[in-house]
Amino acid sequence: MTPALLPNPKNVRDLLESLFGKDVTVSPGDPVSLNDKPAVAVYVDPTMATTALCLLDISLAAWLAGALALLPKGGLEDAIDEGELSAGHLEAVYEVVNIASSMFNGEGITHSKLHTLHAPGESIPGDIAGLAAAFNRIDLKVDVAGYGSGHLSIVMAH
Repeated sequence: MTPALLPNPKNVRDLLESLFGKDVTVSPGDPVSLNDKPAVAVYVDPTMATTALCLLDISLAAWLAGALALLPKGGLEDAIDEGELSAGHLEAVYEVVNIASSMFNGEGITHSKLHTLHAPGESIPGDIAGLAAAFNRIDLKVDVAGYGSGHLSIVMAH
């Protein structure tokens, strides 16, 4: 089995558009830094070795939650302004990043699954923080029609 490859912007757009049934624009973006207190999804292989991370700034995390759960934009804007997502928002983000694990799987590729989602501002373990700065990554700006835009960084562990 070979390790997963870094998804490309089209993979990300296609996944989100099919999930939400909305137009999604994906373009090159700024890296998401841990200093921005992002949501961090950690993916692992069957041996529990980390395979990938998805870092979502709080804006994108809120918009993805809203698009999945059909939440009103005003409440999401309040959550972004406050810098904190509710339990319901986090549950919807978890579902999105769980489905996103499909971008790391395929025939002949070591299976990856979502292990955990760290909420925005939550303490990140040192090994995950170190991996967040790795160079095998793609940094994207994602705009979800009807909601707004934010930044996503996908980082591969190999």
